[in-house]
Amino acid sequence: MDRLPQDPAILVSSVNMLLRDEEFDSLESLCYNFNEDVDKLKSRLHDAGFVYSEEQHQFRPIGFDE
Repeated sequence: MDRLPQDPAILVSSVNMLLRDEEFDSLESLCYNFNEDVDKLKSRLHDAGFVYSEEQHQFRPIGFDE
């Protein structure tokens, strides 16, 4: 994968998969690899109904992030 998908549903799935499969040890390193801004990625996914959980090390639906 050369770049992250644009569709929010595919994007959240791809990011979570890359983090889960330990391709990247942090969201920051994933964003660095794909030349993405961490805050912009979080904002884009927040607008789509997801929030990043530091504890879970993944994006979760808003309301299920506890």
